[in-house]
Amino acid sequence: MKKFYLKAFAYSLLVLGMAGCAGLPEQPTVVPKASGNYQPTILVSIDGFKPEYLQRGVTPTLNALATDGVRAEAMRPSYPSITFPNHYTLVTGLRPDRHGIVGNTMEDQQIPGVRFRLGNKEAVLDRRWWDQAEPVWVTAEKHKVNTAIMFWPGSEAAIHGVRPSEYRTFDGKLAPAVRVDTMLSWLDKPAGERPQFLTVYFDQVDHAGHDFGPDTAEVTEAVASADVAIARLMDGLRVRQIKANVVIVSDHGMAATSSERSIQLDQIANPATYEVVTYGSYAGIEPKAGQEKLVATALLKSHEHMQCWKKENIPARLQFGKNPRVPSIICSADVGWLVMPDAKAVSKANKGSHGYDNLSKEMQALFIANGPAFKKASVLPAFDNVDVYPLLMKLIGVPALPSDGKIDAIQPALVQ
Repeated sequence: MKKFYLKAFAYSLLVLGMAGCAGLPEQPTVVPKASGNYQPTILVSIDGFKPEYLQRGVTPTLNALATDGVRAEAMRPSYPSITFPNHYTLVTGLRPDRHGIVGNTMEDQQIPGVRFRLGNKEAVLDRRWWDQAEPVWVTAEKHKVNTAIMFWPGSEAAIHGVRPSEYRTFDGKLAPAVRVDTMLSWLDKPAGERPQFLTVYFDQVDHAGHDFGPDTAEVTEAVASADVAIARLMDGLRVRQIKANVVIVSDHGMAATSSERSIQLDQIANPATYEVVTYGSYAGIEPKAGQEKLVATALLKSHEHMQCWKKENIPARLQFGKNPRVPSIICSADVGWLVMPDAKAVSKANKGSHGYDNLSKEMQALFIANGPAFKKASVLPAFDNVDVYPLLMKLIGVPALPSDGKIDAIQPALVQ
């Protein structure tokens, strides 16, 4: 097994080297040195990175940062354990039910005729979807603290009429090295323009997990690639003599799935009686007018590998179901199973998925922190991802807004 991981790591380095020859930028040889009191906070997201990936032997940089700084045994995502809801939770400290980004795909009666989804750029840019909360960068900008956001969900919209000082429109084809170098270039601005809070987002590990499953060589290669990108970031900070507080997180984990472990909704209820808003590890279902009782009768009874609830009856521990954007019925699959609308969807099922119970082992997320604000060699018990927000606000010296998070779980790892 060790040879397998080493081989995967070597292969990923070869791929990255070839990419560099094809035009990825080299680290600058001469850069301005930052003053000694410049200590920005950098939030890094590696989408879909499970804590156990650190044990695959291909993450020397991440492991070194964890050993020299702080790591959590795990970080619990919020339900549903999917990308947009949890990224917004990390920067608002609010559960999805409170910040309004309740799914990667959702509808809102106040925004009729529009379905919010990752591929709908017009919706993603519409502040109405995001304005139920205020992320770190908006509050910071209001306090005259410069921010620079690379691809964080929500950063392209003028939330509450405010955008970061620097941001980029998401481009999934942009190589990790280019993302890092763009962010580093923001640190080279004149002293009065330098950002105090920055983010960078990497999605390759998540894509590999969906396409191939978490326990594959392809995921290990993607994990190694993410580690190389983090190394590039840390090297860039060293060259610039910047002592940054770097917080590295993921939004959720990943579970192996298969088309053979799927539940077809059209075999349980008449598809003419409802609309499927979202599906996969869980499904959000909206009965059509006049069909509510019929749909409820079909879905709310006992099913193998799936449990359905009316939104008002979702278990309280999930803290989900009160927001008007949550569909009327939520059907949650057992870990490793999928809730799909029909056979066509089943035939296109991913080999990995997330969105399951946020307490399941497979969904746990990554937390590593390193920098002058953090103690060395600290290991924290598992905590909720809402607690990251008050930490970030403390690091950048801006008052936190009321949230679901508390800094208590992370406080023991802080220098003061």
